This record gives sequence, structure tokens and C-alpha cells, in this order.
Amino acid sequence: MAGFTLSTTCKQPYDATVALVRDELAEAGFGIITEIDLAATFATKLEVTTPPQLILGACNPRFAYTATQAEPSVAALLPCNVVVRSVDADTTVVEAFDPAAMARLSEDGAEERLAAMMTEVRRALLTALARVEERSMRTNEED
Repeated sequence: MAGFTLSTTCKQPYDATVALVRDELAEAGFGIITEIDLAATFATKLEVTTPPQLILGACNPRFAYTATQAEPSVAALLPCNVVVRSVDADTTVVEAFDPAAMARLSEDGAEERLAAMMTEVRRALLTALARVEERSMRTNEED
């Protein structure tokens, strides 16, 4: 889904990456308000086995309030989804929906009203992803 996500790949196991993502999102001011375990849902509802994959609904109340004041319909795009997906035993992908793409989906004129705030949210998410990647690399060097 090129152009819609911010992404990083970590050379560490899934569970360790989930813990790092939670830590770094909290450090960036995001709380986790929803969680969807896709692998468990697919197993239960479709009786199929898939690699571990978790959707974390991350919300920074200040950003959410500012966005909904500028454009109330943007609430349909909240919270910010952050996906942690196992590729193999030692590789995990982390993706977040790009706030810049949210602004592009908004009504005419709303993109301008949301631009500065979405830039700030994007910066916070990129920082969190970079710190996840950096910490995962340090963990690998220590092993």
C-alpha cells in the first residue's frame, strides 16, 4: 500500500517488537485504546492460521482533539492504526497509517486546516518507528 503507510522492519522477534512499539508510542504521547489480534480473529472466524499480526489503535488526545476541531469527519479515521506483523522468527514489520494520507482523504479545504497538525502527528509516528528500529538494532548487537 505504497503512499499510505509509514514503515520499518526490525530484525527481532514479534513479541519483542510489540513491546518496543508499545514503549515508543507511549513515549511519543500515544495511548493504545484498541487492539485487534488479526491472527486470533482469522483463526476463530475463518479457521485459518496466519503469522502473528496485531493492530494497535494509538491515540494522542491532543492531536485527536485538534484534528476533530479542524474537520469533524476526520474522527472516522481515528485512532491511528499501527500494525505489528511477523515476517519470520527474527523479522517483524511495523506500519502506521500515514497522517498525510488522512489529510488527503479529507473534504475540500480540510487538508489545509489539518496540514500543520498532521505534520506534527506524522513526525511523532516517524520518531517512534525510528526509535523502535534503533532499539531493535541495539538489542541485536548486544546478543
